[in-house]
Amino acid sequence: MDENIGKEFMRRTAHARLSPPGEASGVPQPPLELPIPASARRIELPGPPFDQIPAVSLLSALGGRRSIRQYSRQALTLEELSFLLWATQGVQEITDRPATLRPVPSAGARHAFETHLLVHNVENLPAGIYRYAALENQLIELSLSQETAEGIALACRSSQAICRESTVTFIWAAVTERMTWRYSERGYRFLHLDAGHVCQNLYLAAEAVGCGVCAIGGYNDIEINSLLGLDGDAVFVIYLAAAGKR
Repeated sequence: MDENIGKEFMRRTAHARLSPPGEASGVPQPPLELPIPASARRIELPGPPFDQIPAVSLLSALGGRRSIRQYSRQALTLEELSFLLWATQGVQEITDRPATLRPVPSAGARHAFETHLLVHNVENLPAGIYRYAALENQLIELSLSQETAEGIALACRSSQAICRESTVTFIWAAVTERMTWRYSERGYRFLHLDAGHVCQNLYLAAEAVGCGVCAIGGYNDIEINSLLGLDGDAVFVIYLAAAGKR
C-alpha cells in the first residue's frame, strides 16, 4: 500500500485540484433515495411525536454517552427503533430544491446515506436485514437469512461479538453521486464528516431509550458491501454502530 495515500487524498481533494461538479455542468440531481423494489415487503414505522419516548436533557445525554459493548436481552420496541432512525436520518421536510431537512447536519443538505439494519431483537419484527426508506418512514425487508446476518457479523472482524449480541446494528451506506454531484471529489471528505454526525446523533438519541451504542469502523469492505448487494464504488458501507438495551 502507498504509505502516502492519505496525504495524496488530501492534496487531490483540495479546492484547486477539483474537477467541475455535475451540478455546475447541468447534470440532473441524483434522487433523494435509492429505488425500492416493487416486490419488497414494507413495514410502516411509527412517526413523531413519539409519545412513548421519555424526554432526556441534552446535558444528561452528553454526560451519559459511552461506547457500550455488552447488551441485555431486552427487546427494542418498534417505536424505539423508529425514534433512533428518525434521530439519525429521519426526514422532517422536503424543500423545493429538492432537498431533505433532517435532525442531523449534512454538507449542502445532500444527506447521501442509506441506512441498513441488522436486526436481532425488535418487537414484532423478524430478525434479518432491512433498509430504512426515510422518505416513506418505512422499513424495507431485504433478507431474513441467518447466513447473511452471520456474514455481516464476520465481516466486522474484531467486533463480531458486538454485532451478534446487539439488538440492532446500524449500517450506513454512502451514495457517492448524491454528494459529489455538488462537491466533486471533495464530496468524499464530506461523506466521512457526515458519518460522524449521524453516529453521534445515534449515541445521544440512544440515551433516551436506555440503549448503549458502539461505533464500528473496523470491517471488511468487500465482504460487507457484497452481502448488502452494494457495488462498493457508487454505493459503499462507510460506518456501522451496534446498539442494544443496557
